[in-house]
Amino acid sequence: MGLRWTTLAGFAITALIALFLVVPVLLSVYAGLSVNYARGISAGFTLDWVRQVWSLYSDTVWRSLIVALITLALTLLIGVPGAYALVRRGGRFARIVEELVTLPVAIPGLALALALILTYGGFGAFRQSTLFVVVGHVLFTLPFMMRAVIAILETIDWRTLDEGAASLGSPAWLRFFDVILPNVRPGIVAGALTVVTLSIGEFNLTWMLHTPMTKTLPVGLADAYASMRLEVASAYTLVFLIMVIPLLIGLQLAADLTEKRTKS
Repeated sequence: MGLRWTTLAGFAITALIALFLVVPVLLSVYAGLSVNYARGISAGFTLDWVRQVWSLYSDTVWRSLIVALITLALTLLIGVPGAYALVRRGGRFARIVEELVTLPVAIPGLALALALILTYGGFGAFRQSTLFVVVGHVLFTLPFMMRAVIAILETIDWRTLDEGAASLGSPAWLRFFDVILPNVRPGIVAGALTVVTLSIGEFNLTWMLHTPMTKTLPVGLADAYASMRLEVASAYTLVFLIMVIPLLIGLQLAADLTEKRTKS
């Protein structure tokens, strides 16, 4: 009986928390589709606000997606070999490097952006390009990719696998691609999911780094809430959800498929 009541209480608390989180999102979607939010359902529904948002801010949607994909590519190129090198090296030096790489996570996004502006703000073309935003996103998300890969490497006997491949004459670079990468695939997928999610939704860092020509979706969303009517800003939220949710579901399905293949 005690277990049953505990289970029911757990379900009830979970449902209330989910309701508390979901209801504001649903109301925002409703406001973005309503003719007039103040008048309620009687005013009817329309897609005019969504079309207006797309005509005004479609460039921010595509830019956010491009920034997220470039950020993901760079974190994969830097983070996966870097994580393997740190675990392979081991010792105090590797721990110090790992802490330095993780440092941007502990620093507020505004402070990290200010440091980048002070360092590279004098390079006009670079400062005004989308690449400048990408650099900030890479610094912010790289620790998540590296930690995900390191966590997997620490749970497998990669040294035995590596030594076995080396005894068969496989060179180091080939062992990395044929032995290490297949075994850390779950960590790579988990890190990719985190990197893309953080990059698309990052506001504080991007708000400091962006220019009028490199505005991303979260920054445009903030501008819409500050300068547009409620229905337009809510329609922008709807566009954000339409873009992000399928992407996250796809990445999650890829993670589940990778986990099943690894177990099999």
